[in-house]
Amino acid sequence: MLSRTAALAGSLLVVGYSEGPSGVSQRLLDALRRGERAGAILFRRNIPQNGDFAPLVAAIRSLQEATPDGAPIVAVDQEGGRVRRLPAPALVVPPMRVLSKHPELLEATAVAVARELSALGFTMNFAPVLDVASEPKNPIIGDRAFGETADVAIAHATAFARGLAAGGIDGCGKHFPGHGDTTVDSHLALPSVHHARERLDTVEFAPFRAAAAAGTSLFPSLMSAHVRFDAFVSAGSEDAGIATLSYALCTDLLRGEFGYDGVLFSDDLEMKALDAVGDGDRGKHAVSAITAGCDALLVCSDEDLADHVHAALVGAIEASPLFRTRCEEAARRMARLRRKTTPSLEAFQQCVDAHRPLAAQLAALAEETKNR
Repeated sequence: MLSRTAALAGSLLVVGYSEGPSGVSQRLLDALRRGERAGAILFRRNIPQNGDFAPLVAAIRSLQEATPDGAPIVAVDQEGGRVRRLPAPALVVPPMRVLSKHPELLEATAVAVARELSALGFTMNFAPVLDVASEPKNPIIGDRAFGETADVAIAHATAFARGLAAGGIDGCGKHFPGHGDTTVDSHLALPSVHHARERLDTVEFAPFRAAAAAGTSLFPSLMSAHVRFDAFVSAGSEDAGIATLSYALCTDLLRGEFGYDGVLFSDDLEMKALDAVGDGDRGKHAVSAITAGCDALLVCSDEDLADHVHAALVGAIEASPLFRTRCEEAARRMARLRRKTTPSLEAFQQCVDAHRPLAAQLAALAEETKNR
């Protein structure tokens, strides 16, 4: 019998697992059966890199069978370029910086990516990147961004999001409210953005404001950045201006000022940027992120940590009616992303065959760029 509180906490938690492509973590499957996870995010380690996706289809089917409603979130980062978890014969997409030089291909490419992912059973792609690549020394965004100005980021990311939606996959714009003007990788340490609010409004924030205006049909979810924004650090306030944990950014800005009503994911709670916050306890960070306005938490590999985060959420729900209400609001948003798919190697192969002309175009584009 499912615990209502444990299931409420679990409905906000999407996790990864360390097993290779030959199987799914039994621990994750058991947690799904108890209603203590909303779904899974898959990485290269979980996906065959030899082009035989039969184990991948079997893995996604097992995730579905373990989930009481048969509709887990099954997510992946398939941006293109260096952030690409599925190898060929899935469509090989160049970095967005390269693809954005040919905007006529953006939407068609995203449609093709989405159709392939959907055929395999995925429900979400954590793309497109909405960051503006305004800092040439940025070690983590770089060519993942569509361009160096907000206008390019808005137009091209919106086209890509439109293609994902048309192809049947939920997209996720990232990394709110902007990771482009940093010189530190948030996987390794805590970056800071030092600009005043006036500059943030015209550059960093502009693509996310546009995504909110475009609505949840194109941007059903966004992802927060583990980045400190100096303009949102207030003396005497517990809000340290770190986006994932900031009520001022996640709720006042994104929900209130921008009017966004989709799902807000945290970036991976395992990232070392959060070591700088408090005593580094990810359970506390999880509660703070939900309190700030995140609706979903990512724990991308460490299943012990996922259990710890889940327990922290359960404890906070039991201790605070106000926090329970916040979790219930988040769960209602998360429910919009839950849907059944029918994983099929045959359907995937049909997509691959249909996409061969586009694949050839993209390969030629990548070769041309490499030879310049």
